[in-house]
Amino acid sequence: MHPMNFGRLLVPVGGLVLLGLAWRSYGWGGVALVGGAIVMFLLMHFNRTMQVLKRAADRPIGTVASAVMLNAKLKPKATLLHVIAMTRALGELRSPKDTQPELFRWTDAGGSWVDCTFAGGKLVEWKLTRPEVAEDEAAADAPSADAVKPGAADALRPPV
Repeated sequence: MHPMNFGRLLVPVGGLVLLGLAWRSYGWGGVALVGGAIVMFLLMHFNRTMQVLKRAADRPIGTVASAVMLNAKLKPKATLLHVIAMTRALGELRSPKDTQPELFRWTDAGGSWVDCTFAGGKLVEWKLTRPEVAEDEAAADAPSADAVKPGAADALRPPV
């Protein structure tokens, strides 16, 4: 049996076992208590899902504040919902619809992006890609070694 199928069966079977134990130990009162706890768990999970999706709806698809920071925070087996909560945006689907594995991309304002591969809703791999910077642009942006930093001369003066 595939591990994902086992996990999908474990939660409902566990709930039924809890209901059975509650019935055996406390009768209908126990069933009502455990049933209420199960419903509360489901409502809390549904509420969290809606909050994550509501936050993501306010941002353009496939955007993230920093692709480098997203790359650093990602962990194997993270769920798609968890990654959407971290980025606060839905990922741009890069694979054919309704096929496994799914490939999503999040891009930042600097042009860097992270491609995330999900199999069965779980993160299996990701890759950060940063745009190439031309050598003449990099040299123009980098300060020269002999440049005086602003405020450096003030650091040498004794306090007044």
